[in-house]
Amino acid sequence: MPNRTHGESHKPDAIHQQVTPSKELAAIIGDGPMERGQVTSKVWDYIKAHDLQSDEDGREIEADAALKKVVGRDRLSMFDLTRKVNEHLH
Repeated sequence: MPNRTHGESHKPDAIHQQVTPSKELAAIIGDGPMERGQVTSKVWDYIKAHDLQSDEDGREIEADAALKKVVGRDRLSMFDLTRKVNEHLH
């Protein structure tokens, strides 16, 4: 437990914040609540396990049917992926 001084309250940083995935995202990463950092890791585990990175450009993700329900399109950059996943976190 962190040492709190001078009345400071401990609020987790963004990566350790507890979030709950939507039904569509939970189909890929499992039900939560879980830490935001775990969500990111599990999404990338899914992408790698299902070979969804483009062969031509590893920064491009080629969504399968389950991931498309989260990202809303067939293909997107890894930089857009975080924004789309965040839309499915509560």
